[in-house]
Amino acid sequence: MKEQIEKMKTKALDAINKAENEKQLEEVRVTYLGKKGELTAILRGMGALSPEERPVVGSQVNVVRDTLESKIKEKEEQFKQEELNRKLKEETIDITLPATKVKRGSKHPMNRIIEEVEDLFVSMGYDVVDGPELETDEYCFERLNLPKGHPARDMQDSFYVTTEYLLRTQTSAVQARVMMKNEEKTPIRVICPGKVYRRDDDATHSHQFGQVEGLVIDKNISLADLKGTLEVFVKKMLGENSVLRFRPSYFPFTEPSYEVDVSCFKCGGKGCNLCKQTGWIEILGSGMVHPNVLKMNGYDPEKYTGFAFGTGLDRLAMFKYGITDIRLLYQNDIRFLKQFDRMD
Repeated sequence: MKEQIEKMKTKALDAINKAENEKQLEEVRVTYLGKKGELTAILRGMGALSPEERPVVGSQVNVVRDTLESKIKEKEEQFKQEELNRKLKEETIDITLPATKVKRGSKHPMNRIIEEVEDLFVSMGYDVVDGPELETDEYCFERLNLPKGHPARDMQDSFYVTTEYLLRTQTSAVQARVMMKNEEKTPIRVICPGKVYRRDDDATHSHQFGQVEGLVIDKNISLADLKGTLEVFVKKMLGENSVLRFRPSYFPFTEPSYEVDVSCFKCGGKGCNLCKQTGWIEILGSGMVHPNVLKMNGYDPEKYTGFAFGTGLDRLAMFKYGITDIRLLYQNDIRFLKQFDRMD
C-alpha cells in the first residue's frame, strides 16, 4: 500500500509540473484529490487494512494530500503571475501620449437667463421668491380672481392630481402666497421665476416651461411705473434699441391688462420671417393688479394699487441668444451647449 501511494504521489507531482494552464491543473486536482480521485479511493479502501496498518497509511495519505495541495496552489499562483505579466505587457499605457480631450458644455442658457433676470431685479430692489410646483386650486386660481366655473380657466388646460391639487399653471400662485404671507400688508416688490405646467398637445408648445412673474404693490402705483419697469427689463435683456408696444388684452387677475410687444431685434422693426413681417414680437403679459385680487389677499384696494407682469423664460432665452428651435433647450446636446462658453 505504501509503495502504491508513493507511485501515485510521483505521478501526480509530474502531472502538476506538466500542466500548462489552469484548466489542465484543475483536471489533475480532480483526478487525484476529487471525490472520485485516486487518493480518495485509497482512503475509502482503508477498511480492508489491519488495525496496525491503518494509522500508518492514514498518516502517509494525509502527508501526500498536503503535498499535492501545496504544489497545486504554487502552480496556480504561477499561472496568475504569468497572466498578470502578460496583461501588463500587452496593455501598457504610454503616459507620454496626449490625453483625450474631455468634452464639456457650459452653463445652460436657461440658467443664464434666470440669473440675469434675478440680478437685474435684485438691483432694482426686488426680492426673489419661489413656491411649490404642486399647488392648490385656491392659490392657483381662486385667489387670482378665477373662481370655480370661471370660463377663463379654460385658457389653461391644467394637470390636476386631485380635485384640489394641480401642477401650477403659472407662477402667479407664488404672488398670491406672498400677499397672504405678508400679514402686516406692507408694500411688496418681488419676482417669481420657476417651472409651470400646462397640458398642451400641439407641436409648438411644451407641457413644461419656465416662467418669471413680477409683482409690485404699494401706494400710488400707476401704469407709468409698469411701463418704466418693463422698458428697463426689455432693454437690458434684448438690447438698448428695443421699443415696446402695449396692446389691450384680458387677464382675470389684472385690470387693465396689456400684451407687450417688442420691436423685432432681427430686422429692427422692418419686417422679416421672425416677426412675420409685422416688425413686432409678443414677449409678455402685464397689467394693473385687479382690485378683487388685492381684496381677496388682504389689501385695501382704496389704499393700495399694484402691477404684475409675466414672461416665458424659454421664449426669452430664444430671443436673447438667437435660438431657433425650443427643443435645443431640452436635449442637452453638447454641441449646442458648448457654444455658450464664449459668453463667460
